[in-house]
Amino acid sequence: MNYTEIMIRYGELSTKGKNRRSFIDRLHGNVAKVLQNFPQLRIHPKRDRMHINLNGADAQDVMKRLQVVFGIQNYSPSIRIAKDLEEIKKTALQMVQEQYQEGKTFKISTKRADHDFIYDTNQINLAVGDYVSDHLPEIKAEMRHPDIKIQIEIRFDGAYLSSQTYQGAGGLPVGTAGKAGLMLSGGIDSPVAGYLAMKRGVEVEMIHFYSPPYTSEHALQKAQDLTVKLAKYAGHIQFIQVPFTEIQETIKQQVPEGYLMTVQRRFMLRLTDLITKKRGGLAIFNGESVGQVASQTLESMAAINDVTNTPIIRPVATMDKTEIIKIAEEIDTFDLSIKPFEDCCTIFAPTRPKTKPTIAKAREYESQLDVDGLIEHALSGIKVMNITPFDHFLEQENQEIESLL
Repeated sequence: MNYTEIMIRYGELSTKGKNRRSFIDRLHGNVAKVLQNFPQLRIHPKRDRMHINLNGADAQDVMKRLQVVFGIQNYSPSIRIAKDLEEIKKTALQMVQEQYQEGKTFKISTKRADHDFIYDTNQINLAVGDYVSDHLPEIKAEMRHPDIKIQIEIRFDGAYLSSQTYQGAGGLPVGTAGKAGLMLSGGIDSPVAGYLAMKRGVEVEMIHFYSPPYTSEHALQKAQDLTVKLAKYAGHIQFIQVPFTEIQETIKQQVPEGYLMTVQRRFMLRLTDLITKKRGGLAIFNGESVGQVASQTLESMAAINDVTNTPIIRPVATMDKTEIIKIAEEIDTFDLSIKPFEDCCTIFAPTRPKTKPTIAKAREYESQLDVDGLIEHALSGIKVMNITPFDHFLEQENQEIESLL
């Protein structure tokens, strides 16, 4: 079929009452971002659904982009024709014929926004259904669970027919739940946490700690490419890299081994908190899962959280590793996450970290450090970049190396 538009149905937006308009406007903006490479499209957000006029663009290419836009319940490619019953019959038959296989059933369902149209919904359903049955005598009608459903909408500007519905990403449009900082490592868990945050409408900014020369450029590029993977859900994401070498070296020299990890994470959280607040964020997200490693026991979380009152949200906190990996595979971050480039969370890792650190001890060891000076120096060296779904970092590096060989 030569489709002329895609009709988008909203998900949870139907429950938003007086805020519905702002949610629809945000969804409109997010859809426009992911479809920016299709300048011929015209997007028309309405109260009950959104219409994308294709103007010659390929429907399949456009729908691939829509799959990752949060806030969409489902969508259907449609074709607009004249409000002529004979033309409606012929188009509906063509749609059925394209999908029909022996034993399949069908149904015609009509909605009529233009009540001045000469035929009512029942008349249209009967006329079109009879026409299909006359030309395909072997097909059976089924009202409850048809294999093929032809949906007809009679609008003021024409008749719209669709026959296939695709599931969207669900959730809420990114940005409708405010902004937050995400502590992004190079591992499996934090990208999944970012994905789940965005699905609930949160605009996330990635905060990544790097420690050259202990961590390589590849480790940084890996984190950037993980952000690329997630950027397709938001159109773009701000990536903030924070130098952490001086802090880690200082902690390594002056803090007992058992508390290295705890004090290090307290510094990370302080920095994340300051950066997030400065950039208008309301919360901090991370990929911690209760009990997964020593720093993620409840005692460790309490000792680390001591440095901030900002809400810390852990979307994967109660998931086991197999559940997290399943989501990582679905969103295409798993293979990248397991690439063996060491991040700063693993360097200087103690052989026997405290699994039940106390807040009092953590404060005591920190009191011997120039906390404010170390924090200020790290903040002065942060770099911010905008990352889109079309960027590449590790791949680009590999191509540059190959060109020199």
